[in-house]
Amino acid sequence: MSQIPHLLSPYVAFPSESSLILLTSVLGASTNWLVLRYLQSYLGQNLETLSIANETEDGATTKVLLVSFMRDLAFWKDGARKLGLDLDKLAAKKKFAFIDGLSELYLEPARPKAGTRSANAIRGNELENIRNTVKNTLTELQAGSGKVVLVIDQLDLLLATSGDKLNAVALGDTLVDWRLAAHSTILTLAADTPLAGGHDTPLETNHAALLLSLAHQADLVMSVRLLDTGTARDVSGVCRITTGDAEGKGPNEQKTEARELLYFVGGDSAVRVFERGQ
Repeated sequence: MSQIPHLLSPYVAFPSESSLILLTSVLGASTNWLVLRYLQSYLGQNLETLSIANETEDGATTKVLLVSFMRDLAFWKDGARKLGLDLDKLAAKKKFAFIDGLSELYLEPARPKAGTRSANAIRGNELENIRNTVKNTLTELQAGSGKVVLVIDQLDLLLATSGDKLNAVALGDTLVDWRLAAHSTILTLAADTPLAGGHDTPLETNHAALLLSLAHQADLVMSVRLLDTGTARDVSGVCRITTGDAEGKGPNEQKTEARELLYFVGGDSAVRVFERGQ
């Protein structure tokens, strides 16, 4: 089982209340491996092999709600299994929940019968329906003790697939509503140059506005990209880590160091994180 890389450990530690962590990717450099390390950090149960326990400093159990608009549960289960996590068992213990935001997104919204509830999949692409599905699942996971971390994978897909029905402001307001219901939030977005800096189409304008707004709000931003000099056999890409103004300002917190690291994702999903020159 792969351990969390030592250099990465401070950045995947349990976050402060109401914090926002933004993970950005570009084509060819995905944040999937980072999301899996956050799951490993928050849900890991074997304290002898994991660098971080699944309890907060005050002893409360950590729970995770993963909402994925790009990948199905089978993908995340396979990746988590390689890190020693059984998401099915964690779900049975009410420590983990998953919402499929893609498979049924464009089907007609279901009309649940009284006393029944559909599976954890967003059915129908109306924003209010999406908002309620996530909010209701958050409420269910919060039952009992524990702090819930909300992880949202590729929320920007909604901008790309909704046309004129959705803009950055409405999506940002929905995210604020979800953040208020969770202990903290981790969000992945694409940051490719045409989307991050273009203004020729409504999609480019909305995506850039959402990305810029969330980057300013975030307590921590981890951006992965390919090497500027091209490909290398032993380097997958670069992870640039920057901290926001709010990060590390709690009474017992220290500001996390901003830095730029190299990383390599092996064929067995093991990840090596190292500094330049190592």
